[in-house]
Amino acid sequence: MKPHFHKVPVTLQSSFSIRHDIKPDFGNIWHYHPELELHYVIKGEGVRFIGDNISNFIPDEMVLIGENLPHTWRCKDEYFQGNPDLNTEAMVIHFLPDCLGKYLLNLPEAYLIPKLFEKAKSGMVITGKAKDKLVDLMRKAVDATNLDRVIILLSILKTLAETDEYNTIVTSKNTFYQSNESETLRINKICNYTLSNYKKDITLDEVASLSNLSVTSFCRYFKLMTKKTFYDFLIEIRVSHACRFLIENKLPTEMICFDCGFNNVSNFYRHFKKVTGMTPLDYKRKYLN
Repeated sequence: MKPHFHKVPVTLQSSFSIRHDIKPDFGNIWHYHPELELHYVIKGEGVRFIGDNISNFIPDEMVLIGENLPHTWRCKDEYFQGNPDLNTEAMVIHFLPDCLGKYLLNLPEAYLIPKLFEKAKSGMVITGKAKDKLVDLMRKAVDATNLDRVIILLSILKTLAETDEYNTIVTSKNTFYQSNESETLRINKICNYTLSNYKKDITLDEVASLSNLSVTSFCRYFKLMTKKTFYDFLIEIRVSHACRFLIENKLPTEMICFDCGFNNVSNFYRHFKKVTGMTPLDYKRKYLN
């Protein structure tokens, strides 16, 4: 999937940006930028796309995204229905690798920071005590001024560089390329249509028609952009929604199977294990425990 370049707004008086956003949703444009991004979800649920990874996101999740790693957070359908009582909330920091000066990265005492930036290129879900400490620092950074902002950013980098409380998001070494505006609109149209209709049977004819391509051309195009077939993409979206339902523990597995667009239970079990590496029951036990 070719991502859209995003220009992160930073004032001339700031070396990095920090925002505390409260919005109806997180948008749905798959994009990238040269800045690293530390993203903490306070409110909101849905599916996030980072590189070639498709996973659920929930409140209290913190992710560090490396430079030029494509990403988007796509909220559940309820967030797009105009409900004024339903919104998202997040704190987001954007910073360039050399925002505090190129010499910092060459200091012997700072040798862990370039290593952190390299790890961030695969995306990192921050967990445990490190996440709690970072949440506190981000809240302070929102209101900090002058040198206090710089000191807090250094503390954030130190915490991220020294922690081993994280999970890597992207496991492949695929390279993601820049896109033009028409390609961005096309791939986001396909993505949004799939997310809105994953419960029903989606044919290649339907999505190819959305793209104004023949089925053969669409299959070639989609594989080139996403490094996976459209049906693999659709299955991963269905499994990600099934994962959320399993964790919520409100419906029996057989009902979840059909609610997520699988036409029979055996298919559901087979695809679920292929994507997650475990059975639905094992997955539920792991996360409920």
